[in-house]
This record gives sequence, C-alpha cells and structure tokens, in this order.
Amino acid sequence: MDVIEKEINGIKLEICSNSSYSALQAQLGGASRVEFCQNLENGGITPSYGQIARARHLLHIGMHVLIRPRGGDFVYSDEEFEEMKMDISFCKQAGCNGVVFGILSPDGGVDHARNAALVALAKPMTVVFHRAFDRTQNPTEALEDVIALGFDRILTSGLRNTADEGQELLRELIVQADGRIEIMPGAGVNASNIIDLIRKTGAKSVHSSAKISVKSRMAFESDALDGMNEPTWQTSRELVKALKELLEAH
Repeated sequence: MDVIEKEINGIKLEICSNSSYSALQAQLGGASRVEFCQNLENGGITPSYGQIARARHLLHIGMHVLIRPRGGDFVYSDEEFEEMKMDISFCKQAGCNGVVFGILSPDGGVDHARNAALVALAKPMTVVFHRAFDRTQNPTEALEDVIALGFDRILTSGLRNTADEGQELLRELIVQADGRIEIMPGAGVNASNIIDLIRKTGAKSVHSSAKISVKSRMAFESDALDGMNEPTWQTSRELVKALKELLEAH
C-alpha cells in the first residue's frame, strides 16, 4: 500500500485516534497521519491485533501505533517489556509505518537498554518517543539520550499539562534538537491554539486528539448498577477538517 503523509502548508497534522472508525474519520478530515491507540480515556494503550489490522486496511495515510501495555507510569516489568516486543513485531508484520513508545527508569531518566532493544526491533519503521518524555527529570539530557538511541520523533507537551503551557520549553527543545530529531507538540492542541503554538515554537508537526464525547446508545438503564454505560470518545472528522483549514490558511 502506498502511504502518503501530506504536509499542510509545511506542517504535518497527526491525530490521535482510538479506534479504526476514529482513524478513518481522521483520514477523511485531512490528517497527515494517525497515532493509533485504544482506551484514550486512560491516556491510551496498545490497540488489539484486530484493531491494528482493520485500521491498516482502511488507511492510506501514515499509521503509528502506540506501544503501551497499560496506563500509569512508564517503568515496566519484565513481562510488560516482553509484551511490548511482541506488539512491535506484529505492527511491523501488519505494515504499520511506525510505533510510539517510551520507557523510563524510576529516577526519571531514559531507560537506555530497554529503549535501545525496542528501537532495534522496530526499525525500519519510524520510532517515536511518546509523552513519557514529559515525566523525565532533566529534559535537556533526556533529549540527547533519545537522539542517541535512534528515535525519529518526540511527542511532548513541554513537561506541562498542555502544549500551550509548555510553549517555552518546546521552543528550546526544537532549538536544541537542531534538526537531529523532530519535536512534535501535543496535549490540548485545538483550533484555538494550534497556529499560535506553531508560530511560537517553530514546530513542523502537531498532535491533536480532535475528539468528541459520544453518548451511550443504550436505551435501557438500571438504577441498581453504576457504570458500563459511560460516554466514549471518538475522533471528529469536522474537528480534524477545521484544524486542517487553519493550517492551510496560516
């Protein structure tokens, strides 16, 4: 399959999508690529093999799969590490364009040995260090570590809750990287701040969930039971399109 990651006025728009349906909406809205995951409500974890295969079948834009075996921190057990290796191997077999992961040491450093093993396994796919970067103790040192490990891109909010709040550090990281690795702002990126974020940081790609909340389709409700009818999130084609149009006009 020929995969195209189109630039939009010099910028690539990545959409975090939590299902094959959401990924298709991102594509129809004009995204350059998707970061594919599930359980976005818990920060995103690795989708199932079936979800990956279905999304790959539907997409002709770039597809980068989140490799995160659970929510919570980014210090993983031996068993979780083995699961991550298996998921990366499947993504390569399924024809994915890249994988997205990050492993830290308990002191907030980058786990050199384990990340190196996963990068070697993943290549020649694109390899992205995800927002585990925002939990590092020293971002300047962490950036050099991630570059040395052979990653192609870092997804970060600038160590803040949102990329908008982390603009200053994002700009500094892009200057420090000096083209050796791509720094992609993400977290809270939307139509109200995407252009300002690009102008102030100098970023060449941005990451947004462009999500909406969808109510349960269940008509029956039991007052005796809590949960299991909650709203879910999905990518909005209209929100993606709005971001694309803003990039086209900037």
